[in-house]
Amino acid sequence: MTGSRPLRSRPQPPRRPLDALRPAAFGADPGGERLARIRRSPHFADGAFVNPAGAGPDGPRPSPLSVLPAYLRKEGRAARTPAHPIPVHPTTVADLARPAASGLRLTWLGHSSVLAEIDGRRVLFDPVWSRRCSPFAFAGPRRLHRVPLPLAEVVPVDAVVVSHDHYDHLDMPTVRALARTGTLFVVPLGVGAHLEHWGVPAHRVTELDWHESTTAAGLTLTATPARHFCGRALRNSQHTLWASWVVAGPEHRIFHSGDTGYFPGFAGLGRRYGPFDATMVQVGAYSEFWPDVHMTPEEGMRAHVELRGALMMPIHWGTFVLAPHPWAEPAEGTLAAARRHGTRIAVPPPGLPFEPAAGLPLRTWWRAVAVRPADGPGESVEAVPPVTGRPQLPARVP
Repeated sequence: MTGSRPLRSRPQPPRRPLDALRPAAFGADPGGERLARIRRSPHFADGAFVNPAGAGPDGPRPSPLSVLPAYLRKEGRAARTPAHPIPVHPTTVADLARPAASGLRLTWLGHSSVLAEIDGRRVLFDPVWSRRCSPFAFAGPRRLHRVPLPLAEVVPVDAVVVSHDHYDHLDMPTVRALARTGTLFVVPLGVGAHLEHWGVPAHRVTELDWHESTTAAGLTLTATPARHFCGRALRNSQHTLWASWVVAGPEHRIFHSGDTGYFPGFAGLGRRYGPFDATMVQVGAYSEFWPDVHMTPEEGMRAHVELRGALMMPIHWGTFVLAPHPWAEPAEGTLAAARRHGTRIAVPPPGLPFEPAAGLPLRTWWRAVAVRPADGPGESVEAVPPVTGRPQLPARVP
């Protein structure tokens, strides 16, 4: 299914008396034709978007007070942040100007932000350049390492893809900066209301429901299911969708999970859209308090295997403290899961471009950051081997 054309004229919902006091970072609620399209979605029921069929019922969301003791325990506080500065690779404009020899190059910029260079085109996923992932500049989770590249050195890009509207994935200052570059934004249903509120012209916003596609610069971008939720304001109507993403070029195909809990649908996505040259899978910010909406490293690896990925890069870890688990646990867990499954992974430090087909020496750089110097530097482990024969990518199943 192909997504409809961008909506060019959308009546906005009537302003309420307190709208003038609403922070701009809260975004805007969908209205008019956009809201009508949301209500027609097969994934919208009883006034809200719902998670994929077969995902099972979501557990109750914990209250802040119930989670607070886990954050305050003395024995866990030190482990949640690195003991030493996180190494950031000094990528330059010249590095990115050189074409990828294999046609596919990925640069993890921290958290879920990834620059994907695929078949001569550039796609920027979930760009967050702000110091905090928060509606306020003075409060909220603060970045643990600097952004590897100024945004001006990353653009131009052919498309900006956003997985959902949470602050650690949709950042108002970054969107406003990108709005001035003329790029296309491809987002899940409803998220366009936020973008237009922040100055992105309607004709540069394409909104997709699950299994809808659009094209940009010769790439096909498809929104695919994820198990999560949405919302930016104090009261959230669940009127914006969340998604994972498939990006396919003439020669390569990649998958970005966005935020998601594990659900049985990954195998179906692998059959329909895979195999993938690389997957970027969320493995951080998980907790027993919210097991339905974020995956553990083992669950993330299971999803990667079911997606039929050739190489997995863990994302959604290392940049912000969003859960009680130790800072390095997502990387360690991913490494252990990869060994159990016999799977190729790449865990680069922020800013290091690599080509999945060429292989990346896997060094446990995070161990030297998370521990005291007396415990020694990160060990060298086996290099990720190069691909010796690229898997044939089948046509998509209708």
